[in-house]
Amino acid sequence: MPTLSIFFGIAIRMFWRDHPPPHFHVNYQGEEAQITLDGTLLNGSLPPRIEAMVHEWALENQGALLKAWEACSNGRTPTRIRPLR
Repeated sequence: MPTLSIFFGIAIRMFWRDHPPPHFHVNYQGEEAQITLDGTLLNGSLPPRIEAMVHEWALENQGALLKAWEACSNGRTPTRIRPLR
């Protein structure tokens, strides 16, 4: 499972050939969630502050996230995405 970005203790990853809809996985201090590429919570839970940060990051990086999803869907290693600043 490639790691796309890590910031403020938040790890963002995608699985190879994962199921639709396009999404990424977030891990933060034992909490896990699946988030759509537009930053919407799909499954799991995160503390509200962390969910807001991930949402902001996803909105800033939608194009890069789509490219990462396409790469992972085809078994290729995605490019890392800059962290939230």
